Amino acid sequence: MSIPEIKSTAEGKMGKSIESFKSELHKVRTGRAHPGLLDQVHVDYYGAMVPISQVANVTLLDARTISVQPWEKGMGAKIEKAIRESDLGLNPAAQGDLLRVPMPALTEERRKDLTKVVRHAGEDAKIAVRNLRRDANEHLKKLLKDKLATEDDERRAQDDVQRLTDRVIAEIERLVHAKEAEILAI
Repeated sequence: MSIPEIKSTAEGKMGKSIESFKSELHKVRTGRAHPGLLDQVHVDYYGAMVPISQVANVTLLDARTISVQPWEKGMGAKIEKAIRESDLGLNPAAQGDLLRVPMPALTEERRKDLTKVVRHAGEDAKIAVRNLRRDANEHLKKLLKDKLATEDDERRAQDDVQRLTDRVIAEIERLVHAKEAEILAI
C-alpha cells in the first residue's frame, strides 16, 4: 500500500463514519415528524420481517403527524401493532385503512435525555474516526519500517491524516450541536 492509497482509504472510511453517524442521528426522535422515523420498525409480512416502507406508503400529513397507508387490506393491524411495540413511544390511530401516527410533544426531561444520547453517539463516532487515524498511522509507520517511504514523506502523510481527522471530528461536532439545537427547540 502506498501513501496516497493509505490517505484515500482513511478518507473513505472516515466519510462512511460520518454517514453512519448521520443515519444514527435520524433515528433520534425530535418533536417533529419525518417518514424516516419508521425505517427501523419491521412488520411481519407473510413470515418475513420487512421495514414498514416495503409494505405501505409512509408520508407526512403535517409537521407532527405521519400517515401510513398499507398496500394490502390485512396489513393495517400488523403495522399498527409493530409501531406500538417499537421503542419509539408512538401510538398510531387507525382510520379505515389509513394509520395516523401523531408525534407526542417531548417533555423537558426527555429532551435532556435525548441530548445525552446524541452526545454519546457523537463520542462513539469520534472514537471510530480516531481508530481509523491510528490504523492509517500504523500503515504509514510500516511503510517507513519497510523502507518504502522516507521519514519526511511519512511525517507529511501523518500530518495530512491528522488534518483529515480534525476536519471530520469538527463535522461530527457540528452535527451534534445542530441535532441538540433541534431537540431543544420547542
